Amino acid sequence: MSDDKRLIEDYLPIQKISAEASREKSVRKGHISTLHLWWARRPLVACRAAVYGALVPASRFVPNGASDAKKQSLGRANAARFVERLCLYPGSPTVIAEAQRHILEAHADRLTLETGKKISVGDIVEGRAPRPRVLDMFAGGGAIPLEALRLGCEAYALDLNPVAHIIELCTLIYPQKYGKPDVSARGMTGPKNAAGDATWGGLAEEVKYWGNRVLKQVKVQIGDLYPLIPDPDFKGKKVAVQSDWLSERSRDDVPPGHLIPVAYLWTRTVVCKNPHCRATVPLIRQTWLCKKEGHYVAVRIVVPKGKKQVRFEVVAGRSEKGLGFDPQLGSKGGNATCPFCGTVADSDYVKAVGHAAGYGLQPMAVMAVRPGKKGKVYLGCDEISVANLHLDERLTNIEARSGLKPPDEPLEANPRSFDVQRYGFTKWRMAFTERQVVTHLAVAANLHAVLPEMQKLSSTAQHALAVYTCTAMAFSRLVTQHNAFAFLHTGRETIEGPWGDGKFPMSWDFVEANLFSGSGASFYNALEWATAAYAMLSDISSVGIVARGSAKVLPHPDGFFDCVITDPPYYDSVSYSNLSDAFYIWLKRTLGGSYPEHFATELTPKKSEAIMAAYRHDNDKEKASAAYEDMMAASLSEAHRVLKQGGVLAIVYAHKTTLGWVTLVDALRSSGFTIDEAWPLDTEMKGGRKKTDKAMLASSIFLVARKREGAITGNYEEEVQPELEQVVRERVGTLWEMGISGADLVIACIGAGLRAFTRFGRVEYANGEEVPAARFLMEVETVVLESILTRLSKEVGGNGGKHSLAGLDPSTRFYVLWRYTYKIGDLDAGEAIVFANGTHVELDGAHGLSSGALALAAKNKSKYHLLDYTARGDDAALGMPSEDGQPAPLIDALHRLLWLMERHPSGIPDFLRDARPNTEQMRLVAQALAGPALKGGELGEVATGTELAALTKLTANWRSVVEDVDLTRVELEARRSGQSRIQFDKGGRR
Repeated sequence: MSDDKRLIEDYLPIQKISAEASREKSVRKGHISTLHLWWARRPLVACRAAVYGALVPASRFVPNGASDAKKQSLGRANAARFVERLCLYPGSPTVIAEAQRHILEAHADRLTLETGKKISVGDIVEGRAPRPRVLDMFAGGGAIPLEALRLGCEAYALDLNPVAHIIELCTLIYPQKYGKPDVSARGMTGPKNAAGDATWGGLAEEVKYWGNRVLKQVKVQIGDLYPLIPDPDFKGKKVAVQSDWLSERSRDDVPPGHLIPVAYLWTRTVVCKNPHCRATVPLIRQTWLCKKEGHYVAVRIVVPKGKKQVRFEVVAGRSEKGLGFDPQLGSKGGNATCPFCGTVADSDYVKAVGHAAGYGLQPMAVMAVRPGKKGKVYLGCDEISVANLHLDERLTNIEARSGLKPPDEPLEANPRSFDVQRYGFTKWRMAFTERQVVTHLAVAANLHAVLPEMQKLSSTAQHALAVYTCTAMAFSRLVTQHNAFAFLHTGRETIEGPWGDGKFPMSWDFVEANLFSGSGASFYNALEWATAAYAMLSDISSVGIVARGSAKVLPHPDGFFDCVITDPPYYDSVSYSNLSDAFYIWLKRTLGGSYPEHFATELTPKKSEAIMAAYRHDNDKEKASAAYEDMMAASLSEAHRVLKQGGVLAIVYAHKTTLGWVTLVDALRSSGFTIDEAWPLDTEMKGGRKKTDKAMLASSIFLVARKREGAITGNYEEEVQPELEQVVRERVGTLWEMGISGADLVIACIGAGLRAFTRFGRVEYANGEEVPAARFLMEVETVVLESILTRLSKEVGGNGGKHSLAGLDPSTRFYVLWRYTYKIGDLDAGEAIVFANGTHVELDGAHGLSSGALALAAKNKSKYHLLDYTARGDDAALGMPSEDGQPAPLIDALHRLLWLMERHPSGIPDFLRDARPNTEQMRLVAQALAGPALKGGELGEVATGTELAALTKLTANWRSVVEDVDLTRVELEARRSGQSRIQFDKGGRR
């Protein structure tokens, strides 16, 4: 293929791709995300767009005979139509086949040019010539290489983490190799062969068969740990249930009058610190069980007289008020009040208890189901027994029979994302209840027990290994929910794991799921999801090339790949190795003997993981940042080495501010790459678990880069700055029209602006001083934000007028841009300071925006947040000119005006007369902060709820509140009748 511009460098229909990517996140059945938890997975359709766009030239879609003026527009329209059809999930086989042909045709041309021999598409398809090669060097859950396989490429996946490596084997190799029925081997799930013997029905069916075999054995051994529950509402004659009923019968064979437990709800407890009380204090955070319209269920805490322990009763109602108490009242931040004497068990005491002796556990309720009926049933624990399970004896028996031991590996915690270690959870065993430890070990023991038979019945040793691995992974996915930190989603009534958003938070109440329930979080459920994914993956005929290792040393020759597309770790966003240890410790017990090279260490590799983890560098953030930069630079240098000269590098990046960009930009530039495009693609499901009060980035930015030719030096003032301003202004307008807004717009424009900087090996000021990446990023952000203000001015009516948002004072600019970019979210201190630099204000210091009585921002520990008018407007000095007559920041005047309008409207005339704000410009600011729904973003969301309501009221009544506020009655009447105000004097006379 010639080195002309690729489609990803020219045009992508990002609105349609983003919409489909967002929809894909809500489609679960058969999706690879249901195989096993992995963090920061990108939607398959976004990965498909990146692979296709990186390998196909933009010129393919330009029609022959078109004039130069029409070529680009016609080409982009044609490309959009095809890419929109291609990037639908799961995708049309016909369209995918056409995309494969586009890629193969393009590379047949390239191979012909490189070899001097005519190479056809047929040569590539039939294996007489190599397919285009795609590398993901931080492959994680395998989404990018999977889409490369789907598009007919030779896909290579690399990751350092053993858990990710096993996920990749189960995603990119085993379903493709063993997904179809094997009629050459005697089996249990497929049709009969010519000899009349049953065969295997393919990987999905085999995993289902062996998974159920293992589960049946586990159920026989420990099924009575989850006993059936007598149904208190059953009116008929109950059948007596022997202790072995559940272990000997199927999940559907439940006698009348009994419920199947789905999950047990527990609270951690401490002993009251009052030496004269010493009661058991529950640390429960809240007691909601179900919150659905017309159906509200919660646990009420009852304090019995003469006792030293509370009891819990389940209460249901048709409304929240109907419950008769507030389920939200519980412990706050680890502080709990003793219900018997009122003594507060403060956070320090609770932490000390955790480290010294650990916490007690008290059952609160049980969630159950009636066989054959929909809906959940909630019971108080007074009605059932959860004791006398003889867990020590069970554990001893499993250890003696299997040689397996409980997971006493240390719980290595990254303080940035882990809280549990602060409360004494220092070993992974402590992250599970004793019943869960017994259950997980029983599963591991029985997996080992069926392996010899699995090997005997499989056609080859590799086939047996594939089936065994995929079966073990179906059980491993349950670790997400089967731990002592899982929680109940009260809206969906589902059991959720604590690690989904890349954190491991401390929790005071949790749910313990029943592996055998047949409902959510059961193995029946897990097996159904996993096998559906294996069945979908088996439709891909190509097999991936998967390896485990460091991206700093790639096992490939120079110029080997046609493109490198990767989703690297984002600075300090996700601590992959620490989080995946929860799965590693159990996979080591199930798969360690089959993959000794990947499970030889106590925990997952940490030293060579490319993240900014200060705790690994004695909490020195500078050292940690330097280590991350060195690792990224080494990895990208390797990418540069193995990439063909005309190849494309595409990096998915999703850090929400420019703070994490500095190391990436330096690494890219020092590795010899030039960024030449940046595309924002929406990759998050709407209404997900992520907190809305944090500044989150909805999109991932696909940065597209090429190898830079030479190491030329650029002059900042003459070459870089003019190009930067041109690129950014064009991109702000283009993306705004595409509907991109907020932080996504800022970050995408910064990505595009990097082209002007990274096309040079070194950038210097006129005096010869080098421009560092951090300084350039600040300059880029400044240009981006100024361009956004100019565009906002146009949208709210300032275009062509005397006033513009771009001419605002620094404090007001800062406020408007923060609200537009991050809405009501808080920002980490470092990120907030970078943003402040880009808007040319200071946050700290004597004159900083977070200092003094009229502070605009507030700092709480390591975060900043903006203050709205309710927190500032009560100060009579707010908005007034300084002693030397300088006008106050316009945001100060606006906040004071809002406060007066809501609390003391009669004071508005005096305030406006004394403050003398530029009311026309202030009106623009109010309109920008209030909305309306501007093209490019719903700006109605930018302010706090109270401030938004006040702004809406102000802009709707601007004339009466501001313009007419000092008019007399006669003047107002004259205005209503259309007469000019200048015809009257202050006394109302003509």
